[in-house]
Amino acid sequence: MVNKRTWREFRESGMLWWINMILHTFGWSIVINIDNNGDITDAYPARVKYRGFTEKHNTEGYINVSKYLKENIVEIEKESKE
Repeated sequence: MVNKRTWREFRESGMLWWINMILHTFGWSIVINIDNNGDITDAYPARVKYRGFTEKHNTEGYINVSKYLKENIVEIEKESKE
C-alpha cells in the first residue's frame, strides 16, 4: 500500500525534523524551499556541516511527532499487523 502525501504534511507532522535528526549524524539533510505563501516548491537531499537543531526546534519537533502519533496510533498499529 502506498498513499502519496504532500511535503507540507510530512513537515507539519514532525517527520521531516525527525528524519533530519537522523540524517545529521551522517552529515546529510533533506532541504526544502518554501515560497512567500508557505508552499514547498522544492525538496532535495544535501550534504551539511551542521549537526542537530536548536532547543526550540527540537521542542517543536517532539511536540509535532507526539501529536501525529496520538492522532494516528490506531491506524499505525492496525497497518503493522496487516
